[in-house]
Amino acid sequence: MIDIKEIIAAAEERMGEAVLYLEDSLAHIRAGKADVRILDGIKVDSYGSMVPLNNVSAINTPDARTIAIKPWDRTMFPIIEKAIINSDLGIMPDNNGEIIRITIPVLTEERRRQLMKQCGKEEEQAKVSVRNARRDTIEKMKKAVKEGLPEDAQKDGEEKLQKLHDKYIKQIGDILAAKEKEIMTV
Repeated sequence: MIDIKEIIAAAEERMGEAVLYLEDSLAHIRAGKADVRILDGIKVDSYGSMVPLNNVSAINTPDARTIAIKPWDRTMFPIIEKAIINSDLGIMPDNNGEIIRITIPVLTEERRRQLMKQCGKEEEQAKVSVRNARRDTIEKMKKAVKEGLPEDAQKDGEEKLQKLHDKYIKQIGDILAAKEKEIMTV
């Protein structure tokens, strides 16, 4: 027989993964402040294999508007610069021979609104994932009733599932509100 607790635990795990995905995707949206995570998607060719930028250099933020990249191998300077230019960051790196600097420009009001739309799309994707987890779990519980699970257990499970759903939807809203504040703060 199917255990309601296991089904709900699986749904909660899926909902938690949706929240983690949202946090990760919002971290890659540039909000006018220097954040090394915006470079996570950039890969460079190092001795014949594509590796993440942080595997071939030290990356830090010396101030709120600058990201400093110090390659461990001098031959990597042009490769890293080319990878940054070809990425979707839209920022030109500055190379002084020792360190590659990326200066994060101040966001215009129009760009802030575009970023908010992008964040809204990411938020909606996360909410859809949470809703899908709830729907799939309810379907599993209905099948379990046909296999002999008491209807009271199903109803209790659905109530617990709805509380989980509400908790994760609120969490997603809170994450978006924090990102919105970060983007809209001049």
